[in-house]
Amino acid sequence: MKESILFPKAPDLHKPNKPLVPNGLGVIYVLASATYLFLLYFFNIPPPSNNVSAALTLAVCILFGGFMGLLDDWMNLPWRFKAFFPLIAAIPLISLATRLGLRTYMTVPFFGIIDFDVYYYFLIIPLMLTITTNTVNQLGGLNGLETICPAIVIIGLMIVSGQKAVLLYFPLFVWLVLAFFNFRGKIFVGNTGSFAIGITLASFAIISDFKTVLVISILPYVFNSLLILLNYFFFRTKAAVSFDGKKLHSDHRRSLITLITHGRYLTERQVVLIISLLVAASTATALIVHWFLL
Repeated sequence: MKESILFPKAPDLHKPNKPLVPNGLGVIYVLASATYLFLLYFFNIPPPSNNVSAALTLAVCILFGGFMGLLDDWMNLPWRFKAFFPLIAAIPLISLATRLGLRTYMTVPFFGIIDFDVYYYFLIIPLMLTITTNTVNQLGGLNGLETICPAIVIIGLMIVSGQKAVLLYFPLFVWLVLAFFNFRGKIFVGNTGSFAIGITLASFAIISDFKTVLVISILPYVFNSLLILLNYFFFRTKAAVSFDGKKLHSDHRRSLITLITHGRYLTERQVVLIISLLVAASTATALIVHWFLL
C-alpha cells in the first residue's frame, strides 16, 4: 500500500494487457544526485572559483528540474506553463556564468565563431536550458527511450569536460540503473525524471562550457520537437503510434517515433534502439567537431 502511494502506477500502453508499472522513480535520481553534489560542495570538489561552486549550482538546477517534473506528474500542467518553467532554473546558471566570466561565444559549424556578448548570459543560457529541457521531455513514451538517450549525451559531455566530469559520476550511475529497469519495462521515471535529466544536460554543458557539444548532440531531440510543434500549430494534429499487441505502427509522420514507424511494423525495443543510435551518432559527431575545432 505504501509503495502505491509513493509511486503511483501507470499503464504500460505498449505491452499486451497494459500492465501497471510504478511511475515517477526519477525522484530517486533527483535525491541521489543532489545529495552527491552537496557532498562535493562540502569537500570543495571541484574547488569553488570566484566564490561560486559548480557542484552547488548544478544541485540547485537538478532539484528545480525534479520539482518542476513532480508538479507535472501531480497536476498535469498545460504545456505553455511547462515550456517556460526552466527559465527560473537559469538564474543560478546566469550567476555562475557572469561571475566566472565564461566564454560568451560559440563555435558553430559552417558559421564559425559567434560572440553573443552580454546576450549570452541573459538570452542564450535561458534559451539553451528551456529548449534542452522541453525537447528531452517531449521524446519519450517508450520503455528506455527517455533514459538511454540522455545517458548517451551525458557520457559525451563528460568525455570532453575534464575534471568537471566528477560532478556527474554518481548521478550517471544512478541514471543508468534506472535506465536498466526502465528499458525492461519495470519502472517509469516520469516527468520528474525527464525534466531533471534535461536540466542536468543543459546545466552541465553550461557549467563545463561545452555548449556546442550539447547543441549538436541533441539535434534528434530538436528535430522531434519541431515535427510535433509544426504539426500541432499548423494542422492541429498530434502524434500517436498504434500498438497491435506485438509491434508499433503509425500512419503519419508527426514525431520522430511516428516517422520511424510510418509504413512499417517495429517492436518497441527496435524503435528505442534506432533512436538511441541516432542520438549516439549525433553525440559522436559533436565530439568529432569539438576535437576538430580544438
